[in-house]
Amino acid sequence: MTSRATDASERVTFTSVLRVGEFRTMWLAELFSVIGDQIARVALTVMVFDQTGSAALTGLTYALTFVPAMLGGILFAGLGDRFPRRNVMIATDVSRAALVGLMIVPGTPLWALCLLVAAMTLLSGPFKAAQQALLPDVLAGKQYMVGMAIRNMTSQAGQLVGFSLGGMLVATAGAATGLAVNAATFLVSALLLLLVGQHKVARPAEHAPSFLASTTMGARIVWRDPALRTLVALNWLAGFYVVAEALAAPFADSIQAGAFAVGLLMAADPFGSVVGAIVFGRWVPEQVQVRVIGVLGILAGVPLALCVLHPGLVPALLLFALSGMIATGYNIQGTVSFVLRVPDSSRAQCSGLNSSGLITVQGLGALAAGALADVTGAANAIAVAGVAGIIVAVPIALSWSKVRGTAPAAQVA
Repeated sequence: MTSRATDASERVTFTSVLRVGEFRTMWLAELFSVIGDQIARVALTVMVFDQTGSAALTGLTYALTFVPAMLGGILFAGLGDRFPRRNVMIATDVSRAALVGLMIVPGTPLWALCLLVAAMTLLSGPFKAAQQALLPDVLAGKQYMVGMAIRNMTSQAGQLVGFSLGGMLVATAGAATGLAVNAATFLVSALLLLLVGQHKVARPAEHAPSFLASTTMGARIVWRDPALRTLVALNWLAGFYVVAEALAAPFADSIQAGAFAVGLLMAADPFGSVVGAIVFGRWVPEQVQVRVIGVLGILAGVPLALCVLHPGLVPALLLFALSGMIATGYNIQGTVSFVLRVPDSSRAQCSGLNSSGLITVQGLGALAAGALADVTGAANAIAVAGVAGIIVAVPIALSWSKVRGTAPAAQVA
């Protein structure tokens, strides 16, 4: 299967992009993997909170499904520039399936479980880097923007399904079953990726810089370009806005709801993101999205700040969903603008820095919010995160208004 070029006058739709065989295969592989990941997150969250009763330890466990990706992105994202990106994705999928399988072993102590979760998350760094670097080779022109909207929509839908199923599955069959499903979805993803054709290696080994030099190249490229720096900062606002998901278990406990409510609360943000992907992917012109992404970064924190009112289950679901819908608008366009601005020869390394940093700040946000929730309560901790996100987003939005449309800085050779 090969990518299909598009005529400039051709109207690009969701359907036309899904007709591209390689993209469709990558899309399905990602969907299976995302569903399994969220089931595992529900399982780990409920298991640790049931065992310890501590929001801080719950936040720590949730953080370990995010934070180590930064190290993996920095150290190993460049593999997607040195080797076929499809092969990097398959290797990391198989490795992650094995690590999740070890989590199911009866009697695994909490410290060992944490190490396995950290190792699994570390591998998500090179996987995401290779995936984002490969997509522009698979989708041409306007197809790429629409394809990213589809990915975001279906990824969030996968989270919605995964969180909802996770709540029911953990409540009825236990945490080990949820983890087993996660391992199986990694293997399904690896098998599907075998159907994706090989593409050129961005930097053949004989022309690639040393391993040490390549680990810092992405950071240098981003640092030298004000627009890239701003886009990274914008995407990393998720460190504040992920808090609602991370504190779903203690929040549900505070309103006297059960494990099924935990799944619903964790699914609310992804549900809003599905709606946002449809709205921004189909009805908001790209040039408008480019102008407003900074403002959207600010507005995404407002619904979470309203949690200071201590809403019940239904109002909380609506607030979390609204935040997710708004955040999707800046996330899709921000990622597209970032990937298209960096050179292909370092695309995986730069994408790895952006995506793994995104995962890491989400984990750090979850960790900090868990500690805060032990002192102030879950609702107040979510509100604090929302207000903090708004405050940080204001200078980012002002910066974007100045640097958008500027030419890329001279790239590092």
